[in-house]
Amino acid sequence: MGPNASRRSVLVGGLVLAGAFGGLVRPTSAWAGGPEIDGPEIVDCGGWGARPPNGTVRIRDDHPVKIIVHHTATANVDDFSRGAADFIARTIQNFHMDRRGWIDTGQNFTISRGGFVLEGRHRSLEALRSGQRHVEGAHCTGQNDIAVGIENEGTYTGTEPPGQLWDSLRRMCAYICHRYGVRPVEITGHRDFKDTACPGDTLYAMLPRLRGEVAEMLGEHLSARAARRVSWPLLRTDDRGPAVQAAQHLLRAVGMAAVPADGRFDRRTADGVRRFQIAHRTEMINGMLGGESWPLLVAADGDPSEIELAVRALTPGGAVRASSVEGTDDWLHLLDAATRA
Repeated sequence: MGPNASRRSVLVGGLVLAGAFGGLVRPTSAWAGGPEIDGPEIVDCGGWGARPPNGTVRIRDDHPVKIIVHHTATANVDDFSRGAADFIARTIQNFHMDRRGWIDTGQNFTISRGGFVLEGRHRSLEALRSGQRHVEGAHCTGQNDIAVGIENEGTYTGTEPPGQLWDSLRRMCAYICHRYGVRPVEITGHRDFKDTACPGDTLYAMLPRLRGEVAEMLGEHLSARAARRVSWPLLRTDDRGPAVQAAQHLLRAVGMAAVPADGRFDRRTADGVRRFQIAHRTEMINGMLGGESWPLLVAADGDPSEIELAVRALTPGGAVRASSVEGTDDWLHLLDAATRA
């Protein structure tokens, strides 16, 4: 199996898977045609007291093609004030610069629990207003040059974001889509590209709704099916099911015989994922199997018999054979279909 994604569809069970302005800035629409998109007020870096970058902020002379939604994984505070918004922006910048060693805040924009939208990395607002340039951030390795990163204050693993935050998020996404020509279906979550729970199970599950609402704000209609992106399943300890069993067979295929193939994500399975992450030098070594490790795992050469068993775990009844699964795109659709089922 090669590392390149195949565009061929797979038949499973009869279904084809195929500035520095110093305060508040009111953005204005740059594109003619369609509804006017009046974005939220955005507090620029000067407005919340940002430190200057300690390096050169890279501005690309092109526009991004997607939005990546994050959560800060901080406390779900009850202080919805502007002061609390400024505080979280400064806290994030200090952490990114002093602990991560980055030149500035990693994400392009931050939304507070109270719904305040703040510029993250310097000059992101200026670039957005141009509609033609993009500030390269540090929020998601491998995607920073083509994606706008939005951090949402709080932890959304089991609770929904406040209404104020949600309203600002959808308005901000609509404005970004409008300025850059990003398609609403390209509103994604951090876990789509990395082995992380970010932006939290609950907020991630709300992304189809977000895509639909943003499309509506842009004067478009996005069906429920279209609003749901095909995605790599995030697997963690205590998860169960065919995707887990397929992952276990794939880990065994690359030599991890201690991993059971019983469909239960236990400590031995997590250890196997962690060893695989170490061997492939993934960004996160945490035993979670997500958007970074899945493509590497399905593309790895290994024991053909275990790979065959992985495919059978995803397609009971032998509807698909491993010989017909030609690339990462086929695996992506198989895993997504099995997870939905």
